[in-house]
Amino acid sequence: MTDSDFYPVGTPGVPWGALELAQWRSRQSRQRRYDVDVVPRIDALADRYERIEYGQLAYDGEQYALLALRDRTFDPALPTALLTGGVHGYETSGVLGALDFLESDAADYAGKVNLLAVPCVSPWAYERINRWNYDAIDPNRNFRADGPAREATALIELVRSTQGPFLLHIDLHETTDSDESEFGPARAARDGKTFEPGLIPDGFYLVDDSENPQPQFQQSIIAAVEQVTHIAPADAEGEIIGSTVVAQGVIEYPLKDLALCPSITGARYTTTTEVYPDSPRTKPEECVRAQVAAVRAALDYALAHP
Repeated sequence: MTDSDFYPVGTPGVPWGALELAQWRSRQSRQRRYDVDVVPRIDALADRYERIEYGQLAYDGEQYALLALRDRTFDPALPTALLTGGVHGYETSGVLGALDFLESDAADYAGKVNLLAVPCVSPWAYERINRWNYDAIDPNRNFRADGPAREATALIELVRSTQGPFLLHIDLHETTDSDESEFGPARAARDGKTFEPGLIPDGFYLVDDSENPQPQFQQSIIAAVEQVTHIAPADAEGEIIGSTVVAQGVIEYPLKDLALCPSITGARYTTTTEVYPDSPRTKPEECVRAQVAAVRAALDYALAHP
C-alpha cells in the first residue's frame, strides 16, 4: 500500500493517538437504530424469556442498554447454551439470525436446554455498521475480564452470573468485502502498520478452538448449513483467511489466547460462524437463514452428545 492509498486518518507508520481517534470518530455516523431494529424485537420476546439488562454503554452522551434474553426457569438438570450475535456491529446476519432463531425456532428446545441469548453485543457499532466500538477497539480480541472493551467485559460478567456449566456457545459472525476495503486498512493505520491485502472467502465457514477441537460437531453444522447456502472453499494455499482448512469449511484459532468471544464460557462445544453476504451466490436473507440453521445444528449435536 502506498502513502496515497493509506487510510485517511493518521500518518503512515505512526500509531494513532487521541487526535487520530477523534478524527476517526468524526467519520462515523449513525446509519440505523438499535432502539428501532433490535430492542423492540427483544422486548417482544420478554413474555417468553427473562429480559436482562446486563450493562449500559455511555458513549459521547449516547446511552445503550446491553440486553439479553434468558429462559425464565433455569433447570440445573439441563445443559446451558449461550447464543451471541453482533459482537461486530456491522455483521448484520449475526444479529438478525439470533433474533430469528429466538422468534421462530427456540421454542423447539424448551425443556431441553437452558438458553441464554445476546442478539447484539455491540449496539454502538451496530448503528454505525462498524467492526469497532467507540474507542476504535475490536471487542472480539478483548474478551478478558480486565479488557478495554465494555461490550466484552459486560458479557463476561453476565456469563459469570449465569448458572452453568455451559455445554455450548455459538457466536454468529460475517466476513464482508468491507473487511478489505475499510477495516483492514483502518486497523493497519491505527496500529502504525502496513496494510497487507487478503482474500475474502466466498461462502460460509466455521472457526473451531484449536485447544479444544470438536470436528464432528463442526461438520454437523457444515452439513446443515450447506442445505441453505454454499460453503467457502480453501484458497490455493489450502487456507481460509490465512488459517489452514482442517475440514470442509472449518479453520481453527486458539480462542482463549486470542481473547475471542467463544472462549468466555468454557463450554465443551464452541464455534464461530462466518457467512459472506457480499457473494454473488447468495443474498442477505439467505445468510440469516444460514445462521439459524447453524444454531439449530449446533444445539442438536450438543444435546445429542452431552
